[in-house]
Amino acid sequence: MAETSDQESKTEEPTEKKVRDALEQGKIPVSREASMFASMAALMVIQAFLVGQGVQQLTPTLSGFLDDPSGFRLRTGADAQNLLTVVGLEALRFLVPLVVILAAFGLAASLLQNAPRLVLDRIMPDFSRISPFSGWSRIFGTQGLVEFAKSLFKLASVASVVFFVLRSSEAKAFEAMYTDPVALPEMILTIAMRIVSAICIATIVLVAIDLAWARFHWRRELRMTKQEIKDEHKQAEGDPLVKARLRSLARDRSRQRMIASAARATLVIANPTHFAIALRYQRKENPAPLVVAKGMDLVALKIREVAEQNKIPVIENKALARALYEAVQVDQVIPAEFFRPVAEIIYFLQSKQTPRPEKVQ
Repeated sequence: MAETSDQESKTEEPTEKKVRDALEQGKIPVSREASMFASMAALMVIQAFLVGQGVQQLTPTLSGFLDDPSGFRLRTGADAQNLLTVVGLEALRFLVPLVVILAAFGLAASLLQNAPRLVLDRIMPDFSRISPFSGWSRIFGTQGLVEFAKSLFKLASVASVVFFVLRSSEAKAFEAMYTDPVALPEMILTIAMRIVSAICIATIVLVAIDLAWARFHWRRELRMTKQEIKDEHKQAEGDPLVKARLRSLARDRSRQRMIASAARATLVIANPTHFAIALRYQRKENPAPLVVAKGMDLVALKIREVAEQNKIPVIENKALARALYEAVQVDQVIPAEFFRPVAEIIYFLQSKQTPRPEKVQ
């Protein structure tokens, strides 16, 4: 019941990260019926192109051995080894192409479903696989019922196909009793090809349904709860509280560096406590005054405090201070529209030649 309720709470589609992690862990949708269909198709190809030719090549060797067994020396162990080597090589010539085709079709069935992945965790011991409770839940769970239904469908399909094929070949089977025995292998091969071909056609529908079900069941198992999506988002983007704290620390460090830079200013324009703009003007450094610090309220008071400690002139001009604060950023030169009023202040300070803070209205 707990597992059912947990599955019902997973109402959200899996995220890309969830799907990617599942693929990396080897949890991929696989259709067993596709592998069975590939095996039947391989058998059909083998029957159509290899069995007849392979039997024709193998027959002379076996017939010679059976017709004239005295032609092979078996006096010593070496003679027996030579005989087995000849028979083994002939058998390998017949069996190797069959095995290669079966393996190729099996690999193709797997590769066409999913890209190959090397997942070492899948071969690690997992005691849940041998747990009676887990096995019981797999057998009588949704997946077990689906596998049981597929097995019934396969049994009914194969039985029906074999029945109808054999029923249609009943007349040929009776005729075979009165024909040359040499023709029997070809007749048996023809009937076997009909049976395998009919089974392949009958299982195509099952393979298509199983492929769709495997994908659907895989996506369903990967579904997530809303809380899991929130947790994943936090892990990917970072906890909002932590991010806010980091931004606050970054602002504090930036503010401290900016206030420390106010000691390099040539003058400070204030309003008188709400805004403060620290400007540095050296002809060799910049063509226009550079804003090295700015702030409002407590930061503005701190800039004025640093200016007074370093005997930097503080000029109170409410309109100019507010306009500069809104128009220019730190480490930028002032815009052209402020050249004239700032130049007048700098000229005034140079003409006074005093380090004492002045007040200009």
